[in-house]
Amino acid sequence: MTNSRRDEPVRLTRIYTRTGDEGETSLGDGTRTSKTNPLIAALGSLDELNAAIGLALAAPLPEHLSSPLERIQNELFDLGADLSVPLTEGSRERLRVGQVRIDALERLCDELNAELEPLRSFVLPGGGEAGARLHLARAVCRRAERDVLVAAGGQAVNPLLAVYLNRLSDLLFICGRICGRVASGSDGERLWRPGASD
Repeated sequence: MTNSRRDEPVRLTRIYTRTGDEGETSLGDGTRTSKTNPLIAALGSLDELNAAIGLALAAPLPEHLSSPLERIQNELFDLGADLSVPLTEGSRERLRVGQVRIDALERLCDELNAELEPLRSFVLPGGGEAGARLHLARAVCRRAERDVLVAAGGQAVNPLLAVYLNRLSDLLFICGRICGRVASGSDGERLWRPGASD
């Protein structure tokens, strides 16, 4: 693996490297760390989240949801790049997630949520194939947020990463509701009814 231009950040000439066979891996600044480091767990959760969003995109989605979710997949790689270089005085020039990304997520949440009726109870995950996949992505996103916070307990991490993931989980919830509304039609969303099984 070699570094090159910004529009070509990684060039892989071979997929396997054998460098991780002893249980260590490289961070973005070249330092080596254990694969059991909470930072690596957080990076893995970001990867899983990106794959879950990709799975949601593979289902038929309303067109106005696809483009933002595709952009977010790219942003999740930016989050991984940020997380993989510990936050130190000398690393400020590295790719870092800023408040502008969070503001954009909040605007999108407000815009999409305006399509929906106010909630009367908790939504049961589902809402057709696309809705179910988005709710799964939301749950993975919540775990990724927790993993980033755990990683931040052991080393300097950009605090906006957890904020971004918090807003993204809200967005995925809203997208899941939109797909659920489309799938259920006049029947409405499937909501939690406390004690309904008693």
